[in-house]
Amino acid sequence: MTDDFTPDQKRYLEGFMTGMQSARTARGLAPLGSAAGATAAGPAGPDKEHLEAQAKTVAAGGKLAEPEKWKAAEHPFDAYARFKAQAESGTYPKPEDNFRWRYHGLFYVAPAQNSYMCRLRIPNGILTHWQFAGVADLAERLGGGYSHVTTRANLQVREIKAENAPAFIEGLTDLGLTARGSGADNIRNVTGSATAGIDPLELLDTRPHAKAWHHHILNDRSLYGLPRKFNVAFDGAGSIATLEDTNDIGFQAIEVVEGASFEGQPVGPGIWYRLALGGITGHKDLARDTGVIVAPSDAVAVADAVIRVFIAHGNRTDRNRSRLKYVLDDWGFERFLAAVEEKLARRLIRLGTEFVAPRPVYDRLGHIGVHPQAQAGLNWVGVALPVGKLTVTQMRVIAAIAQNCGDGDIRLTVWQNLLISGVPDAKIEDVVANLQAAGLSAETSVLRAGLIACTGATGCKFAAAHTKEDALSIAAHCEPRITLEQPVNIHLTGCHNSCAQHYIGDIGLIGAKVPINEDGDTVEGYDLHVGGGYGVDGGIARPFREKIKAEDAPALVEAILRTWQAHRAAPDESFVAFARRHEIEALRALVDTVGDAAR
Repeated sequence: MTDDFTPDQKRYLEGFMTGMQSARTARGLAPLGSAAGATAAGPAGPDKEHLEAQAKTVAAGGKLAEPEKWKAAEHPFDAYARFKAQAESGTYPKPEDNFRWRYHGLFYVAPAQNSYMCRLRIPNGILTHWQFAGVADLAERLGGGYSHVTTRANLQVREIKAENAPAFIEGLTDLGLTARGSGADNIRNVTGSATAGIDPLELLDTRPHAKAWHHHILNDRSLYGLPRKFNVAFDGAGSIATLEDTNDIGFQAIEVVEGASFEGQPVGPGIWYRLALGGITGHKDLARDTGVIVAPSDAVAVADAVIRVFIAHGNRTDRNRSRLKYVLDDWGFERFLAAVEEKLARRLIRLGTEFVAPRPVYDRLGHIGVHPQAQAGLNWVGVALPVGKLTVTQMRVIAAIAQNCGDGDIRLTVWQNLLISGVPDAKIEDVVANLQAAGLSAETSVLRAGLIACTGATGCKFAAAHTKEDALSIAAHCEPRITLEQPVNIHLTGCHNSCAQHYIGDIGLIGAKVPINEDGDTVEGYDLHVGGGYGVDGGIARPFREKIKAEDAPALVEAILRTWQAHRAAPDESFVAFARRHEIEALRALVDTVGDAAR
């Protein structure tokens, strides 16, 4: 047994492991052994770190959260045969198995939809035309006939019946794709710069590092079953923001200039990653700069060490405080980084910002339209999607365009759309015409280009509003009434999980039940926030107005945008700058005046 345990903790651990053995026996499972859990000396095997962390929690007088008990009683990767048997009978899971099957990428989303949703893993958001067409085939044959592009540059397919679920995830494997670990307490889809390797502005091609991290996770079972979900992003300083500051770990490409040193040793000039930690916008926090720089070739090792410290010390009792942010809040950054260095058995390099060159400015409309690549004569074409939704017919058209007019790749972005890359100048017109024939476009309004919405109540039991439908209603209302010359991001999220990251929107709306009488009846609606941002404009939006009926949200958004245009300090003042230089009460008064005048 590890020397980290006191005699009392060892006794607790023995009791804890006995309890876990009893739980497994009651389920008809084999005892924990060398492959999965415990020996006479204590936990062993790939789940050792997690079992030790659980035991320490119990030894310290804590109570494990229910998902922690489920993980200990039966690891989800050990339950695949039972999952298939359950699916073959057409049976949907009870809560504990609903949690387990998320390790395989499947979410039972009743009562919103009596079916599974499958979330994939697509490193750096890039897949081939034939993989994209293959997902369309699976969605048509085994799902609802459509997919959604997510805010993690990923795909989700919904309306998968229980009996079709195994065939769907096994079909992904046949395509060279996977959904393994895309849900529950695991490291989620790894994001990277959407224009990696083709962007004239970028400092670094993130594809090798995102893929290396992806495969590192897939091939190490000990990196599954964390205290809570975990997000990692690589930003290469390209045209399109990756939102790395919304992740638990954000690797941000920087250029180190001449003259830098650390502890008396020179730091080589060139391209490094800067390490940011603790982003979780749903809890009103962006990732914070640690002052650490990381050689790109070292990023996987550093990420692994960060996560192993989190595995050992993350909160396994209170699910509301179980993300990395809370370890950082409790410990402080220096103590946490010291623990990471202990895992690595070496020092991390710290570097002041005075030795870092200014990063390129991203293009907030770079994900839409035609843009020249670094490769002469080639372009990427950003396809506008209505809040991320694609029919299978549209998916096949996009796959054919990528194959016949591009380099064969389809690049998903965190802005719920996609890029077709490697398009020669001579084929741009063909691409645009084929997109239009499929009901899509490489053009859209400034407002729709920044419109982000989660699944909402149509497919999520937690959502308090139909976010995708309401987002389109906002666009339909505002477009004929107001013209935007500058990008504005409007994010609609249905619940506190903040999948659409409403706190970083210029305008952010989170679903809320709005009382309409003294009897307690409610209708769908929103709480609205203003002034959020990311990157150089990073900050959490402030509450502006609560309990807005969904039907009233479009007119309020219009009034807010009109107020900005009427009262900005200069024509080029951004919305976030305008919102932040006003106290909320003053801003409300201005909006009310503009809204009254419009009526």
